[in-house]
Amino acid sequence: MSRFGGYEDQPFLAELYDFIPGYAGRPDVDFFLTFSRLAGGKILELGCGTGRILIPTAVAGCQIVGLDISKYMLAKCREKLRNEPEEVQERVRLVLVNMINFELKETFSLITTPFRSFQHLVSIDDQLACLQCANRHLLKGGKLILDLFQTDPKRINNPKYMEETEDFPEVDLPDGGKFRRTHRISAFHRGEQYNDVELIFYVTYPSGKTKRLVQAFPFRYFFRYEVEHLLFRCGFKVVELFGDYDKSPLSNDSPEMIFVAEKCKD
Repeated sequence: MSRFGGYEDQPFLAELYDFIPGYAGRPDVDFFLTFSRLAGGKILELGCGTGRILIPTAVAGCQIVGLDISKYMLAKCREKLRNEPEEVQERVRLVLVNMINFELKETFSLITTPFRSFQHLVSIDDQLACLQCANRHLLKGGKLILDLFQTDPKRINNPKYMEETEDFPEVDLPDGGKFRRTHRISAFHRGEQYNDVELIFYVTYPSGKTKRLVQAFPFRYFFRYEVEHLLFRCGFKVVELFGDYDKSPLSNDSPEMIFVAEKCKD
């Protein structure tokens, strides 16, 4: 299994991503747009995917670079961008590279990691490498937003989560096909603080042919002060911490951990 669980090698993920219920309407878009408008300079998005957040950011008038390791996701993003006015397209640059070790030869006012992309970095070496890269690409005083879920202790070692569970009912596709998705944890690694996760897609093609497609990947879970220490080691200080996209404070019941960190040293 690759660092990213084959995400970069599976074209079906890009084809289905924008039709997954709950993704298009996630409240994180408005959250990131608010910070992007306030950034006062260029933005870098780590793990931009098909442009779910990147394109609205460009539409809002911001210059943004989108970085992703999947050529299929970036191709889908370019396809969607072609439907936007020329001035919107000119605000976007897309780069095929991983978020661990990149060199873009420019600096930014804001770097974002939406929808838990940072949690695909299982090892501390990869986490530090990513944060150090982010630091090098930020202007002094620039901000980094780490978007993580708050760890649910029940999902750390409970065998019931190894059972396949439906995420949403069947969805119709524009070409006449349809699909549904389930998920399960296939293995717990509590000592190393990650789970092996499977997202299982059941696809029915227009011809009637069916296929079971699996995205299997290791997924790291974090705790609050661990993240604060990682950020401090890489030249950041946490200036805001939210428990959800409505900017509510982190509490025991918060679903998210959203760190806004400021570059304080190189």
